[in-house]
Amino acid sequence: MFLQSYKYIMTAERLGIVKGFINSVIYTALGTIVAVIVTFMTAYVLTRKKFRARRVIMFLFMTTFVFEAGIVPTYIIQSKLGLVNNILVMILPMAINTYLLIICRTFLNQISPAIEEAAIVDGANDWIVMWKIFFPISKPTIATITLFYLVQKWNDYLTPLIYLQKNKLQPLQLILYNFTAAANSTGSPLENINVNGHLLSYQTLTAAIVIITIVPILLVYPFAQKYFTTGLMVGSVKE
Repeated sequence: MFLQSYKYIMTAERLGIVKGFINSVIYTALGTIVAVIVTFMTAYVLTRKKFRARRVIMFLFMTTFVFEAGIVPTYIIQSKLGLVNNILVMILPMAINTYLLIICRTFLNQISPAIEEAAIVDGANDWIVMWKIFFPISKPTIATITLFYLVQKWNDYLTPLIYLQKNKLQPLQLILYNFTAAANSTGSPLENINVNGHLLSYQTLTAAIVIITIVPILLVYPFAQKYFTTGLMVGSVKE
């Protein structure tokens, strides 16, 4: 009966599960790639002593970390930027998480300056030093922030709830939220149905959607596990 539940929710177009799953994969993949690249580049710049504004910029990041603007002012800004009902709202606004930026910046600060000096003597510029030297050295920290961003992007339902009103743009997490929120309301998309002699209850269908939602992100952990502890500890504690 449980397999029948999976088959039903995956084939019922009115539920939009497949489309929502595809949207979630796209938003998570693009959002994570952009976030990791932007976070690493920003952390690298903020560790350059020759960049005089680094302390001021880091202070501004810390300010946003402590004080939040709130939903209404943020919505007004996003609306003015044309990000309502735009998939970029799932990628650009949260491209840098201040906590993960601190982890990455702290790790880069611990790398010996002699490595960079040797590269510069060999003719390398800042771009080459960042991507050819610092990036490979930072694999544990990169894996750590990647995992955090993956979980954050995959589980995000509040952003699409506010900014993505079009059904075709909604991710799986928002679809699941709508189903559970409408559990006791009239006209819920899910209901007790009979499929090929099997009675599929609302609870069974909801459980199947939950499993489909959480399994993909769980499969990521084994690949990042060997880097996770090392990257988190080394990036968080300055010697």
